[in-house]
Amino acid sequence: MTVLVTGGAGYIGSHMVLALAEAGESVVVIDNLSTGFSAFLPEGVPLFIGDAGDENLVEGVIEQHSVESIIHFAGSVVVPDSMRDPLGYYRNNTFTTRSLLNAAVKCGINRFIFSSTAAVYGDPDQVPVPETAPTRPLSPYGFSKLMSEIMLHDVASAHGMKYVALRYFNVAGADPQGRVGLATAGATHLLKIAVEAATGQRAKIDVFGTDYPTPDGSCIRDFIHVSDLAQAHRAALSYLRGGGDSATLNCGYGRGYSVLETIEAVRRIAGRNFAVQYAARRPGDIMTMVADTSRMRATLDWTPQFDDLDTIATHALAWEEKLLRERGGLTEQAQSA
Repeated sequence: MTVLVTGGAGYIGSHMVLALAEAGESVVVIDNLSTGFSAFLPEGVPLFIGDAGDENLVEGVIEQHSVESIIHFAGSVVVPDSMRDPLGYYRNNTFTTRSLLNAAVKCGINRFIFSSTAAVYGDPDQVPVPETAPTRPLSPYGFSKLMSEIMLHDVASAHGMKYVALRYFNVAGADPQGRVGLATAGATHLLKIAVEAATGQRAKIDVFGTDYPTPDGSCIRDFIHVSDLAQAHRAALSYLRGGGDSATLNCGYGRGYSVLETIEAVRRIAGRNFAVQYAARRPGDIMTMVADTSRMRATLDWTPQFDDLDTIATHALAWEEKLLRERGGLTEQAQSA
């Protein structure tokens, strides 16, 4: 029996495919390669280049490869982009999920794992944030994922499907062995930007807001290592295969690090200084976003291996240096300032 991974050539998806392949699972991938890379897939994993919302393609792949479970990553993920292009985000996230679910129902798929986001909470009333917190997204991205969650719940109720929706907090880092990582141009992740600055690819890093009522005045985020996140999906798959009921779970560590702490960790690990420019608060930024992970830890057989900011930053930096070497890029520009 095979697991279909949509968006399996992307940042998180490629780590998922590696984890499944290493566990001896049969895996097949659908990815349109808009932000993914076919080279990130392990040898022997079939890749169908196309849209996860193409029902004919999905049905054909399910039948051809005897797919029994779907893990759905494909979608658009940049919050500011969603403000500029809401219809694009509703198409790529909500409509794609609707079509994928329709194909899954037609083919009798009864296990579905969905890549959701803490953005569904908006600006939370309490921290750490439990899954029972009100969902009040502040962006089309957050709404597109929340709509997908609602659809998934309704489809599961109507058709006997079981699902796990994982609400990611801040995903970061790279495969500890350096096989895959975040390689998309123009990435907006804080740690990615910091390691680009540490390797001389950016002149500076901007910090938006240093006057928040937090210990150092900057925003606080709950980072989760991408490899631990992949293992959480494996645990969710085992949970569903074991007869577990549908569940919506936060996916973080339950520990927050500030923007300034994160930058300092990268500076320390890289042994290099880089310029930081302080700017006014950015509209829509949330001050503190940390997961209450008690439900996930009680539901899934999952123990994180890399829940330490220095470890996450070390793996992110090693990956960035590898990318730079492979591009034959900047060699001397990352000297200490």
